[in-house]
Amino acid sequence: MPALCRDCLARDPPGATCPACGSRRIIRHDALFDLHIAHIDCDAFYASIEKRDRPELLARPVIVGGGRRGVVAAACYIARTSGVRSAMPMFKALAACPDAVVIKPDMAKYVAVAREMREMMEALTPLVQPLSIDEAVLDLSGTEALHRAPPAVVLARFARAVEQRLRITVSIGLAPNRLLAKLTAERDKPRGFAVLGAEAAEWLAPQPVGLLPGVGPALAKKLGAAGFTRLGQLAALEVREAARRFGEDGPSLVARARGEDTRRVDPARAVKSISAETTFDTDLRSLAELEVPLWRLCEKLGRRLSEKGLAAAGVVLKLKTANFESRTRTVRLGRPTKLPEMLFRAAQPMLAKEATGAAFRLIGVGSQPLAPGDAADLPDLADPDAARRADRWAAVEKVRARFGADAVISGRTLGGRRRDKD
Repeated sequence: MPALCRDCLARDPPGATCPACGSRRIIRHDALFDLHIAHIDCDAFYASIEKRDRPELLARPVIVGGGRRGVVAAACYIARTSGVRSAMPMFKALAACPDAVVIKPDMAKYVAVAREMREMMEALTPLVQPLSIDEAVLDLSGTEALHRAPPAVVLARFARAVEQRLRITVSIGLAPNRLLAKLTAERDKPRGFAVLGAEAAEWLAPQPVGLLPGVGPALAKKLGAAGFTRLGQLAALEVREAARRFGEDGPSLVARARGEDTRRVDPARAVKSISAETTFDTDLRSLAELEVPLWRLCEKLGRRLSEKGLAAAGVVLKLKTANFESRTRTVRLGRPTKLPEMLFRAAQPMLAKEATGAAFRLIGVGSQPLAPGDAADLPDLADPDAARRADRWAAVEKVRARFGADAVISGRTLGGRRRDKD
């Protein structure tokens, strides 16, 4: 059976220990040197970067997140042993792991590391599709001649280079398609390298339905009520029966339960939405109080749209009440924009309808659908101030780029007291 030492890259070492370097991190699989779709996922990305930069925290549980009323952005594996998970409310995380060191997210630092890693991935293949800041899927087919090694060797070499250059770790899944590669990357975390091939259906069959991406608690409960708790049970359904039981998504669900996935790795995959949100230290009720963080988020959203060369063709307002009820409101814009003032004008009336006395713990604003950036805020005879607004925002951003984000502060921001944690 083909084998590879992940530490010295020796091919086909016999036994459980590599005779060349003594490592026991040996990968063995019948299709090891034939597969070319890889899912790369950083291990506890934010927390790993913080531990890298603060070595005194290496043996401590670390949580990256907001204040007590925020949520966990990332947790190191030590904290995870206490039950801490991403997106968990901070008060629950601290109750589960009271000794944890809590660090506020430093997105600029994380983005810088992600960019370095992206460059390293793109040196392996042009077919790199980012899925989030800390994970991507790669198609390495046809690269063996370039690298003079099969994809498995190239990926093991990449993982080693990440540890040496960036001083963080990744886990890798190698499989025949994107779905299986993603599931495989989760099998051996952290610092893992797992392979799945022809045995995929056999491995999937006993797994719970919730293992599939897109099958959340609500759908898993619905499937369970219908008698489908394992993927093998779903996989046995015929397409027509799946459609009858579960509607138009039924056949796709059954195909994924069988490990089938025809999606290609697409580097040009379009971003579907861009957003920004914040959780408050204390609940806010009045419209005047809520408008202050809304304006700040509209500024942040406008900046993110500009950075990506995009514009908002619609605005989404997101609110979460004190008892964790989510409210989402949307409006379609007459003309695309990336100006905070116009984003605020669209979101504020929706906020006014919701701010009728309920206590809110979170507010967010997003842009969906998106439009090309060059279609934003064009001169309009019906709106003679459009050009001046665009010039004013460009001037503000130019000053901030040179002197910092606080160099120019709007009256809306000064008009309210900062009560939230970004």
